[in-house]
Amino acid sequence: MIAAIALGSNLHSLFGPPEANLREALRRLGGLGEVTAVSSFYATKPVGIVDQPAFVNGAALLQTQLGPLELLRSLLAMEQAIGRDRTNAIPKGPRVIDLDLLLYGELVLNDPELVLPHPAMHERRFVLEPLAEIAGTMVHPSLGKTVNKLLAVCPAA
Repeated sequence: MIAAIALGSNLHSLFGPPEANLREALRRLGGLGEVTAVSSFYATKPVGIVDQPAFVNGAALLQTQLGPLELLRSLLAMEQAIGRDRTNAIPKGPRVIDLDLLLYGELVLNDPELVLPHPAMHERRFVLEPLAEIAGTMVHPSLGKTVNKLLAVCPAA
């Protein structure tokens, strides 16, 4: 199955600056399947809590044999291994790494642990821009629109 994953970071870690955190996450994603495409990295302003460092965002496509819940749990474990502690984290606050499962093929899932497609991906330009670079023709299965079409109508902020 092809999974689309968003990557983001705005803090330094033992791996280095935010770009290094994304590269480390991409390296580790290879252990979950085959990374078939990686976007450029984009510098983006924070959304929600604006008093924090700018983010570096990207996207990747992963060909994987893992099921969606197993993939999600693996991504969360990877975040923790790279240095993210979600226990007392401020929602939308600074983070060493953020890995969001955006799409899992054309699966629509509404599980207490995982909602697919990612419920806010179509509202987030910082997600859509890198994803459009590598998978602009992928279709959001709930909205029936391609990533390119979602990006075209997404607000600039």
